[in-house]
Parts: sequence; C-alpha cells; structure tokens
Amino acid sequence: MDIHPQLNSLLSDLAAADYPDQTTVPPAQAREITDDRAKRFYGPYDEVASVMDITIPGPAGPMAARVYKPEGDGPHPILIYYHGGGWVLGSLDSHDRGVRGLTRASECLSVSVEYRLAPESPFPAAVSDCLAALKWVVENAHRFDGDPTRVAVGGDSAGGNLAAVIALSTRDSGPELAFQLLIYPVVDSDLNRDSYKTFANAPMLPGHRMAYFWEQYVPNPDERSDWRCAPFRAENHKDLPPALVISAGIDPLVDEGRAYAEKLMSFGVQVEYKLFPRMTHAFFQAPGLLDDARTASNAAGAALRTAFEKR
Repeated sequence: MDIHPQLNSLLSDLAAADYPDQTTVPPAQAREITDDRAKRFYGPYDEVASVMDITIPGPAGPMAARVYKPEGDGPHPILIYYHGGGWVLGSLDSHDRGVRGLTRASECLSVSVEYRLAPESPFPAAVSDCLAALKWVVENAHRFDGDPTRVAVGGDSAGGNLAAVIALSTRDSGPELAFQLLIYPVVDSDLNRDSYKTFANAPMLPGHRMAYFWEQYVPNPDERSDWRCAPFRAENHKDLPPALVISAGIDPLVDEGRAYAEKLMSFGVQVEYKLFPRMTHAFFQAPGLLDDARTASNAAGAALRTAFEKR
C-alpha cells in the first residue's frame, strides 16, 4: 500500500499505543478508545469564533450537540454534521477537529449531532435522531445567528451514510437542503465489492470491522436492503441536492463511494468526486496534522460556500 508518509507516521504512533481491536471489546470501551485516539494523536485543532454545547430534543430523549460559530457577522449558513464510527462509535469529541476545520473553511455555522448508537439503539434510531436534529436546528436557527434558508448536511463514514439518507428523506417533505457532503460514506450493505477484498487488511478500517458494524446496526440481514440504511439502493435519486463525495484510496469503502457518486450523476444530480489515493479511512479528522486532510477540508469548505451562495 502506497501510504502517504505523514499518514504513515500517524499509523505508527497508533500502532505503538497498542489499542485493542475495537470489535473485541464492549462498545463502551471501544468508544473510549475512539475518543482517546483522536485526542492524543490527531494533531492540533483549528480555532473558531465560538463553540457551544447544547441539548436538542430527540425522538427518544435529549441529544447532545455542539455548535461551532465562524468569524464574521451572521446570519450564517448552516452545516448539520453527523459523525462517523460505524453507527457504534464516535462522539462530538472524536470528530471535533474535522468539524472545526469545516467551520473555518466553509465560513458556516456547524452543528455536530450526537445521535443514538448501536447496538443499544439499532437501525433506524440514528436516522430518526438525525432527521429530528435537522428539523430542530432549522426551526431554531435564529438562536445561533443561523440562516434557516441555507442548510446543508454532511458526515463521514457512517455519518456520511446518515447524511445521504437524510438528503433522500427530505427531498419531498423538507426542509430543503442546499448541499450534501459525503466523506468516505457507507452507502451500501454489500460487503463483496472489489475494494473490500483489496483492502481487507487496510489500516484504520479493515474489512471485518465493517461487517461487525453492520451486525450491530442492522442485526437482521433482511433489513439491510432498506434504502434508509443503504441509500445506494433507493429507487430514485432525482432532485437531490448537489454533493461532494470524498474518498480515501486505501479504504474498503472506496468502491461504493465512487459508485454512489456515479449513481447520483446518472440521475442528474450535480456531483463532485475527490479521491485521495494515499489516504486511509478517517484521515479527514486530522486537518492540523495531514496535508491531504487540510486539502480535503478546504475543498469541502469551498463546495459548501459555492452551494450557499446560490441560495
């Protein structure tokens, strides 16, 4: 594998930390590992004008969220961000650096959402939470100096899955979205694509971890063809908001990310696809450490600004 030297250094540090395989420990411990790894190894974080932790009402109770405000006067366009972690891991803290980078690059108000996780809350709990969070933020945008007419969704990995699902869910019922940012998204439950074989032992996300995540999130295999967990399988992708799909070249998910971009294009959706061939899964979360992560963050910011300017 031709891994970028900067990323290789990070991977060496992570290997030296000797974390256990997160699929072999209880979910609570695995989540602590995810947060600790980001805090210790993902480099410096970007400053933004302000950061505020809030609580959002959800279908099953309050949800934690974090509001990142950019410099300058509002009202600001809004990005609702759903963190990755295979629907099992991840938190506001584990993805703090990535969202800070996006806030600076896009000059938008970012709201990171902590939805319910599996296996305690399997599919479709996360979808319900993410949709509820979007609607609440739009209805309450004035509280944060946000513009409810300029709203985008985004996320990485499982969060990219949720962003794609929310884009499909809101197409007819609203609220209207300006953009969808899909960072190495999980979009299909098919684990037999070529990239799963090629990168079965890839750093950061070996193939067996995705099998584990699907088992936790959608325990019943018969439900995994539902577009609300596998948006690639939706019958109609027309009239969706413009998208940027970012992929890592050394990632079991690279084939499905490319395929989803192509499917959106085939339905007339405006899509930009960016591949970072020497990066692995999760690279986006370290823009202060990895040059490619900064490039990806800046590209996402530019795409968001362009989409918001058209509203």
